[in-house]
Amino acid sequence: MSQIRYFLGGNTPSGFYSLYHELSQPEQIQALYILKGGAGCGKSSLMKRVGRHAQAMELETVEVPCSGDPGSLDALILPRLGAAIVDGTAPHVVEAKCPGAVDQYIDLSQFYRREELQPLKADLLAATRTYQGHYKRVYRCLGAAGALRQDLCEWAAAPAVLQKLAKRAKGIIGRELRRDSGGSGQLAQRFLSAVTHQGCLTLWETVSAQAGRVYELADRYGLAHHLLSPILTAALAAGHDAVACPDPMAPDRLCHLILPGLGLAFVTSTPEQPWPHHAHRRLRLDAMLDADACQLSRPKLRFTRKVEGALVDEAVAALAQAKQAHDQLEAIYNPHVDFDGVYAVADELAQEILALPPLD
Repeated sequence: MSQIRYFLGGNTPSGFYSLYHELSQPEQIQALYILKGGAGCGKSSLMKRVGRHAQAMELETVEVPCSGDPGSLDALILPRLGAAIVDGTAPHVVEAKCPGAVDQYIDLSQFYRREELQPLKADLLAATRTYQGHYKRVYRCLGAAGALRQDLCEWAAAPAVLQKLAKRAKGIIGRELRRDSGGSGQLAQRFLSAVTHQGCLTLWETVSAQAGRVYELADRYGLAHHLLSPILTAALAAGHDAVACPDPMAPDRLCHLILPGLGLAFVTSTPEQPWPHHAHRRLRLDAMLDADACQLSRPKLRFTRKVEGALVDEAVAALAQAKQAHDQLEAIYNPHVDFDGVYAVADELAQEILALPPLD
C-alpha cells in the first residue's frame, strides 16, 4: 500500500509553526486520541505499533513525522475510520474540543518509574536546557534566512511577472479543473517540506501516491505561490478537495498543491530539491523574469542566495545538535519507562480504533 506522509509542524523563520489544529475538528472525525507525557515515554513507539496493526488490516495510514526528527512520529491518521492519534505536547500542544464523545487523553507519563527518575533530576534538567538552547539558534538562523528569502520574493514579483503567472494559471484552470457536482471542495493544510536535522526534506513519495499527473514548477524565487493560489481557489469552487502545502520558509505562501480526487498535483522544484520523477508538464517559472533585470541584479541575487543557503545550513546543523541532545535526554529516561505497559496500551488502543465503523 502506498505510504502517505505529511508534516503538521514546521521549523520556520517565525519559530515553530503548527497545523495540528487540522486534526482537532470534532465535526469531521470520530475519534482523536491525545497523547500526553514527556521525552522518552513511548509516544512515537505507541503510534508506530498502532500503525502496524492498521496496516495488517490493509487500512490506509497517514503518518505525520516530527519535523525536527523525521524518524519519529508526531501523529498517525486513519482516514477511512475518521480516527487519529497525536502527540499533544509542546511545541504542538493539542487539547480536547469534544472530550468523551470524540477526544480522549492518554497519559503515558504513568509509565515513568518515578522512584528511579528522582535521583536523575539534575541530569534531566541539564539535558533539557541543552536541547532547548539549540532550538534558539535554529530559529535565529531561520529568521535571518527568511528575511533574505522575502527580499528575493518581493524583487521577483514584478507586475509584468504576476500578469504572466495569472495568465498561465487561467489556462491550467480551464484545462484541468472540470466542475464537480459535489459542491464546494474541502481544504486541508499540510507541510510536504520541512527543515529537519537531515537537511531540507520534501516527502515526494506522498505526491506520487496520490497523483499520476504532476506539474513541476521550477522556481528559485518564490513565484509558485502566485500561480498556485488562483488554482487552489478555483479547485475548491469547482468542488475538488485540495491539500495545500505551505512553504516552511514562508508559511503564508503556497509551495505545493495536491488534488487527490483528480490525481493531479503541482510541486515546486529547486536545484536543491528537484522533483525526482518524470513530470506531466514542467513549467520554468524563473524564465518569466525579465532577463535584463536579472542581469542588472545578478550580484545581489547571488549574494542573497548564498547567504540564505549558509544560514539554512547553520539551522540544520543546530537541529542536528538538538537531535543529539534530545537523544541523550531520552537515553536517560528510557531505562526507567515501563514499555511493556506502553505496548499494552497501544494494543488496546488499536483494537478500539479498528472496531470503529468506516466513514461513508
